[in-house]
Amino acid sequence: MAVTIQWFPGHMAKAIRQFEENLSLVDIVFEIIDARIPYTSQNPEIRRISAGKPHLFIITKRDLADPLITTQWLTYFQQIQQPAIAIDAKTNFGINNVLSTILPILKDKLQREQAKGMKKRPIRAISVGVPNVGKSTVLNRLVNRRAAQVGNRPGVTKGQQWLKSGDRLELLDTPGILWPKFSNQEVANKLALTGAVKDSVFHSDDIALFGLHYFKASHPEALCQRYHLEQVDLGLSDVDLLLKITAKIGMRDDYERASNRIIQDIRSGKVGRYTLDDPKSLVGEG
Repeated sequence: MAVTIQWFPGHMAKAIRQFEENLSLVDIVFEIIDARIPYTSQNPEIRRISAGKPHLFIITKRDLADPLITTQWLTYFQQIQQPAIAIDAKTNFGINNVLSTILPILKDKLQREQAKGMKKRPIRAISVGVPNVGKSTVLNRLVNRRAAQVGNRPGVTKGQQWLKSGDRLELLDTPGILWPKFSNQEVANKLALTGAVKDSVFHSDDIALFGLHYFKASHPEALCQRYHLEQVDLGLSDVDLLLKITAKIGMRDDYERASNRIIQDIRSGKVGRYTLDDPKSLVGEG
């Protein structure tokens, strides 16, 4: 079955080329991933291009994700020897740990440079991630100013810029990058539901139904509480449940408008904290 959602505008192809060209200028790659989709938000193009370069996952939006599953993801990354740190850029939680996390990763390289008599210099990192993952917010926290553009929609950052974080770290900002073709519909749905894909490229009712199906199975109480549903309503089909919620929130039969409301509710955490990717499904991989 063909994947119905694809989004790879020209500026993303350019950003991938720029990332490849600038990789030799940096010591480490910061890949910003979404705590709600820690696997799905990993860009396979970034992994392919940066193979062999030190790589740190900075997990954002932990305030929106299931805290237990975020801990499980951190354990999983530790098991496969993938450096990772979970932060909440809104509150600054974990931001101060970024430098202390990367110093051991680059210890050997820095010691080799020192042994050669090279002058001590800032560590240089390039920051990459899918659109709307919170990358610019992370960078602004690291440099302690509003240096990178911030927005709650994909595609806000269009260019590249170097930012300075104290005297120990220099960061190259890049636009949000997806990959040319999603492997399956579930990947596309997860990216769309969490806001990594431009809303105009998918049908809102399809993504709302995907979200309702997930919450009905994994967080039924939160769904009932948000939309004043009865337990018996959870036995409805996904389509009938969407129609029920449409009526409940006063939109009569305007299910498209209701779908947009549901998607925004899920993205903003109004239906509760959730994580769509399960690390247990990857045991044995890596």
